[in-house]
Amino acid sequence: NMVMMAGYELPSSAIREQIASAIDIIVQQSRMGDGSRKIVKIVEVTGREADVIQTQDIFEFVQTGVGENGKIEGYYTATGNIPYFIEEQRRRGVLRLNMDVFVPKA
Repeated sequence: NMVMMAGYELPSSAIREQIASAIDIIVQQSRMGDGSRKIVKIVEVTGREADVIQTQDIFEFVQTGVGENGKIEGYYTATGNIPYFIEEQRRRGVLRLNMDVFVPKA
């Protein structure tokens, strides 16, 4: 919408392609039932197929309940998907990361 409002005459497929190639990670934050805000999902943008931007979940918040004080309880876990850019960063020596962070909690 912002591109179209700027007056550029680009087809929507070109706009989607630019978005898919420019964004690597999306961090989704939500307001929970207790009023707190939590990061609920971290998603990697993997590309585009036809007119659909492809993503894969990397981490997510799993709500386990509500505590006695009304606070949302839960934990963060990996989905088992390893972001595509991680291996490239490790190869270049830019990133030193224990790959266990991508192993889902049981």
